[in-house]
Parts: sequence; structure tokens; C-alpha cells
Amino acid sequence: QVQLVESGGGLVQAGGSLRLSCAASGSIFGIDAMGWYRQASGKQREMVASISRLGVTNYVDSVKGRFTISRDNANNMVYLQMNSLRPEDTAVYYCKANQGGITYWGQGTQVTISS
Repeated sequence: QVQLVESGGGLVQAGGSLRLSCAASGSIFGIDAMGWYRQASGKQREMVASISRLGVTNYVDSVKGRFTISRDNANNMVYLQMNSLRPEDTAVYYCKANQGGITYWGQGTQVTISS
């Protein structure tokens, strides 16, 4: 079992920045891809950014150039630096990890952007 705990969410004004962190613990050996997803009220959960164990990244088009995902394998952390935030970025952000075909999710952290 892998446990994921997100932190760093909050309320910021449009144009501001936030940095989300996700700490992985438990049976962490063999964690492959990790990523951030978000779910806005009344909408489906969507992938925001992902990163492989070797650091290959992928982003949804709407955040390219504004968000950066990074990973610290030694400390079992994944981060999401979010700049130039927009009201439409408001959502609950979830950390995800894949391990041996099993997907794990964190509990989510709320990000609210005021206009």
C-alpha cells in the first residue's frame, strides 16, 4: 500500500502562485509515474501533469507554460509549481501514483483562485 498526502493548497488571487506538494509513504518501492489531477465542482477529474520516474513530463494544454511538475525520488515527493493562476484553475487537486499496475490517490487539496 502507498499513502499519498497532498499539501499546499489555498486561496490566492488571479495571477498568483501556489506550490503543491505530495508525499508518498508506505510500500513505495517501484512507484513509477506520478501526477496531479484536478476536479472542479460539477466537472470530471482531469489530468493536469504527470512525470515518470525518469523525469519525463506531460501537461494538459491549459496549464502548459504556467505549471511545472517535478519529482524528488530520494524523498518520495512530487511537486506542482503553479504560476499565473486563473479562476478556472479552481479545483480540488489530487496526487496520483502508479505502482505495478495499481493506482493510488491522495485525499486532495483545495485550490481556489479569486478574480
